[in-house]
Amino acid sequence: MNYIQQAYKGQRELWMFLLTTLLVAGIFIGNFIYFLIADPKDLEVAYDMMKQIPPNVSLVLNLLPFAFLLGLLFVLVKFVHQRSILSLTTAREKVDFKRVLFSFLMICTFTLVTFFIGYSMDSSELVFQFNAGKFAVLFIISILLFPFQIGLEEYLFRGYLMQSIGILVKNKWFPLIATSILFGIAHSANPEVSAIGFWKMMIFYVGTGLLLGIMTLMDDGLELALGFHLGNNLLASLLVTADWTALQTDAIFKSTGSPSMNLVTDLLLPVLVVYPIMLLILSKRYGWTNWKDKLFGSVEEPSKENYKIIE
Repeated sequence: MNYIQQAYKGQRELWMFLLTTLLVAGIFIGNFIYFLIADPKDLEVAYDMMKQIPPNVSLVLNLLPFAFLLGLLFVLVKFVHQRSILSLTTAREKVDFKRVLFSFLMICTFTLVTFFIGYSMDSSELVFQFNAGKFAVLFIISILLFPFQIGLEEYLFRGYLMQSIGILVKNKWFPLIATSILFGIAHSANPEVSAIGFWKMMIFYVGTGLLLGIMTLMDDGLELALGFHLGNNLLASLLVTADWTALQTDAIFKSTGSPSMNLVTDLLLPVLVVYPIMLLILSKRYGWTNWKDKLFGSVEEPSKENYKIIE
């Protein structure tokens, strides 16, 4: 059984899917609706109010709801859909934490190397603001709470929605594209979207969603996506902060430059060049084959002998 087929191991009535999606994704839906109807001036006021809160307190307030929602998702999958969290995580017999670690180290290495290359070439817009006490608190908060934040996003988008939509439409390409677009929309209320531009940021968010979705389908599990997402968000919190980003933290560096992203070097290059190279690295390490079927094949209900509903 492949990853999407894991959803057949539990109850899958339509009302269950709608209830779980509404309860767990409500915060993302609400943020998107607010982004659509709010006056831009009101958004600026809201962002300015957030900046008045001490960075570490603001970070805790931002991340704690994800812990609750991830727990809620697990409860609904376990007791409403009546299937295991393992089936939501991977098609393997157990979670492969070595995969999580490998993708975590891959994105951390890439991010640190490219950052320090850029810093050595031009550091005029970066201020070194390291404060050992504040950074220690930030580090502890990040290590404790970011796993819940990235866990919710991965288990919701690449996990629950990918599997649920996949067995509804009976193919793999549609849930891959749909969950990537939804992943982008879920981040539309972030302050950097207003600062840089909606369509530019959607290229980045949707492109990243596609990367994580391809990892999940090709590898038949969330492990690689979880490690990659965690490494990316941890460094975003710990390494560089800026006044116009979603994460206001006591990071090592602070960017003083105006909010901007070059379409080619900052968006298209990572999405169209760097991400495919990372997928190539992973494919070589884990022996991925049959890309066409893995990404575009049909989803068929397995025979009853291959799965059972959890009692």
